[in-house]
Amino acid sequence: MIWLWAGFVVFVLGVLALDLFVFNRGAHKIPVRRALAFVALFIAMGAAFNGAVYFIYKHDWMGIGTRFAQLAMDQATPHSPHTLGMTAATQFLAGWLTEYSLSVDNLFVIALIFTYFRVPAAYQHRVLFWGIIGALVARAAMILVGVELVERFGWTMYLFGAFLVFTGIKMALTSENDQKDFNHSLPVRLVKRLIPVSPAYDGQRFFTRIDNRLAATPLLLVLVVVESTDVIFAVDSIPAIIGITRDPFLVFTSNVFAILGLRSMFFALSALMDKFMHLKYALAAILVFVGVKMLLEGVQLVRSLFAWAFGGVPGWLSWLPEHPVHVPTGVTLGVIAGCLTLGIVASLAYASRHPKPPDSTP
Repeated sequence: MIWLWAGFVVFVLGVLALDLFVFNRGAHKIPVRRALAFVALFIAMGAAFNGAVYFIYKHDWMGIGTRFAQLAMDQATPHSPHTLGMTAATQFLAGWLTEYSLSVDNLFVIALIFTYFRVPAAYQHRVLFWGIIGALVARAAMILVGVELVERFGWTMYLFGAFLVFTGIKMALTSENDQKDFNHSLPVRLVKRLIPVSPAYDGQRFFTRIDNRLAATPLLLVLVVVESTDVIFAVDSIPAIIGITRDPFLVFTSNVFAILGLRSMFFALSALMDKFMHLKYALAAILVFVGVKMLLEGVQLVRSLFAWAFGGVPGWLSWLPEHPVHVPTGVTLGVIAGCLTLGIVASLAYASRHPKPPDSTP
């Protein structure tokens, strides 16, 4: 199975190398049309990989299908080769859509960061590129830890579920007008303690020299803030994807394909972000749904605890099922797709009825 992981990592490194050394050499502003083309390319790559997942798991490449069956994600489904392939492909698609949708919320924060630090458009691609490199490394580590925790300590699944419900409710109630002072955030203050920071940008460099002394440029501060923001978002998204599938390969690959398309999506949607400001309610609903789904798998524990404490299950809890409640992967995919569709349609309808007034600044 190690060769399957290694092959995928080599593929990702090849895509990033083409991005950095072929398609986007030098500092330049990414045109919207070109960004849209890359968004379509990454979506096509993700869809093609979704088909590859079905083939890989159906034919049990390097034993990955056997291990997937042992995880017993959907106990109501017979583990035939075709069913294993379809279940794995459906879980990848659900996870990919979830991560992609949660990444959209991250785009709004990145836009705020670029505006706050007045990052020139020509330098934004470099920040996002290296931000993606850091995000891939950080998420790989968090995924391995999260999956290991769930496998070794099953009760952590319910903690993740409760956390997602709390996060979804908090996201829905958070005001869009909350002001963020990124310059006084903890990551920025730590960088300023370690190294002096130049007052102005020096091209797209992260470091420069002031009086023959090494100094950071404001672009490094932007990168640090973007990286720390992605870690915060990963704290939400990693439990969400684990709530859909516990297969490490599916968790990692769905995250990677979502992150790879994040940069292009930012430039494609940068002029349209104000039209999707209400999409957060759909994302909040997805988080709450996945959290409740995770909690339902441990609902029989509540029944057992009351039976142990009171010598029997109280009558008002007799409705609790005696066995874990497994939400089928197809239902999960349908709810995620439905929430996203409703969120996009509602956002566009609101934007058309409440157009943003033209900027009157000279």
